[in-house]
Amino acid sequence: MKVSKAQAAENRQGILDAAARLYRERGLTGVGVADITREAGLTHGGLYRHFESKEALVREACARAFDGSTETLDQAAAPAASHVNDRIRAYLSPRHRDAPGIGCPIAALAMDAARAGGGLSDVFAHGIENNIERYAQLIAEHNASQGGPASTPEPKDRAQAMQVLATLVGGLLLARATAAGRPALSEELLTTLRAQLIELLGEAPNAATEH
Repeated sequence: MKVSKAQAAENRQGILDAAARLYRERGLTGVGVADITREAGLTHGGLYRHFESKEALVREACARAFDGSTETLDQAAAPAASHVNDRIRAYLSPRHRDAPGIGCPIAALAMDAARAGGGLSDVFAHGIENNIERYAQLIAEHNASQGGPASTPEPKDRAQAMQVLATLVGGLLLARATAAGRPALSEELLTTLRAQLIELLGEAPNAATEH
């Protein structure tokens, strides 16, 4: 039975969404093609009609993960997603720690990308650069809301964005690594690093206390 173009596009997106979720949950080496197609509700043989190789699927799935994690964290930070401190609270939260499948791919897969190199490293470089630019913009807007200069990012905002992103990713990794063995330590890591970053940037007007 021939599949329509619309159905083929839907199947392809289903594969990407399933792969993006499973890779973040289990790592790149912990997921097989059969796992992905089963999660997407498709047959094993159908995957290679959409992707020329498993490596191509990995690259596209990781790119999709970057897009999806931005949407997820913005929703978690609502109603004030534009405030950098609300984004920090959403990132360093128990909810994000406990749901790697829909969370930040940097924290979930950075070491896998480093080992793989090549095209996957390019995907992560692009995603990390976008995150740096996004945080630099949020920091510039945050500073402007507190009486600073216009909300166009400056070099110092980019440098601070790198510091914030590195602390977020490192903090989340440590919180996940200790969650099962030392849950109190995991919570302390989230709470402490969240507070330190917010203190570093200064509290945003009318920001929520926690997410």
